[in-house]
Amino acid sequence: MGPVSTPVVTPRPPPAPTGPELPMASQPAVPFLEIETLRAREFLPAAKEALSAMVQEQAQGKLIRPVFNWAGRNSLFPLHWGLACCAIEFAAAFGARWDAERFGVLPRSSPRQSDLLIVNGTVTWKVAHKLITLYEQMPEPKWVIAMGNCATGGGPFRTAYSVVPGVNKLVPVDVYIAGCPPRPEALLDGILTLETLIRERGE
Repeated sequence: MGPVSTPVVTPRPPPAPTGPELPMASQPAVPFLEIETLRAREFLPAAKEALSAMVQEQAQGKLIRPVFNWAGRNSLFPLHWGLACCAIEFAAAFGARWDAERFGVLPRSSPRQSDLLIVNGTVTWKVAHKLITLYEQMPEPKWVIAMGNCATGGGPFRTAYSVVPGVNKLVPVDVYIAGCPPRPEALLDGILTLETLIRERGE
């Protein structure tokens, strides 16, 4: 047998570089000072904004809103006005015997300082636009109590052409108080019911 020929292996040339050479660990591509500048200019403001938004959202849901809800429902300011005979019971509820102010309820003479509209009497179509104007002048959040049968559904005058058959035809009502006229205790119970309703709604 003749001598065995050894295959010749030709080394493959290295691939041609297609881009910039990758930096080594000892040679950073971006200087440290530029990295810090970039972080301070772009990352930190975005992180602060995200953190502030999260804190504000959490605070509003868990701290600010419950405090405002507690303060609002325990310091109702009803509008100081009256329509008919229920207004006498409304006035008596704030007298010395029943003292509605011990519940934090303080009547205000301006609708811009009131958050509770107590419709205490017969509402006619002639006065309806005035009632709507007063309601629209009240700031949010605001609530309405229909006091007595006349405000609730027209009362004994519900078939009259000039009487509104329920104040809910004009403004949204939160609490209805039955009676003709209801006693001051009923009005106080209606106010306490409204406070419970405000707490449950989270308004």
